[in-house]
Amino acid sequence: MILPVLAMLFVACDDEVSYSDMKDRESRAIKSYIRSEGINVITLKEFIEKDSVTDLANNEYVLIDGVYMQIIRNPRDVAGARKMNEGETLNIMARFFEYNILDGDTINGNIWDTDNPDHMRVKFSHGSYSATFTSGYMNNMYGSYVPTGWITPLPYIYLTRNSAEYAKVNLIVPHSKGTSNATSYVYPCFYQITFIPDKLYDTN
Repeated sequence: MILPVLAMLFVACDDEVSYSDMKDRESRAIKSYIRSEGINVITLKEFIEKDSVTDLANNEYVLIDGVYMQIIRNPRDVAGARKMNEGETLNIMARFFEYNILDGDTINGNIWDTDNPDHMRVKFSHGSYSATFTSGYMNNMYGSYVPTGWITPLPYIYLTRNSAEYAKVNLIVPHSKGTSNATSYVYPCFYQITFIPDKLYDTN
């Protein structure tokens, strides 16, 4: 009776996938996605030297602390557009979609529901950004926590109320910078996000 039990235990152990294995699988999925999409990755140093611009014609993404970012539109030359100020808190709306790179599925998004953008409260204090979702699809699915990957673009984008010039980015976000689900199940996501300040000069 002991031998069959031991055999079952060995099979169960063989079927388990370690965290290291899941991270390796994620890394391979990201590399495969980058190759298949023809993405050219540049360093943060190169990005800064290019005045914080990613060359769309060359399909450039900058790698920042594990997150790959492409700035599609940045209204830096639009009248009234600006970055967040130190000590400021803003209500920012977001149009987005979320794509699971590992499974190849779109799993969340509001770009099809134009009447219901996601809302988040963003604070810039002591040189760093923090944010919480207050309503919307992300809040409903994952809770109020804003993934670190979503915060990555904030130091580099300008905000405007000009609807034709809203800041827009593409992101490849590993599980460690992603949602609670991504962290738990170790999968990377692609996001396209448009940032829309609700009240650009609300500093309360």
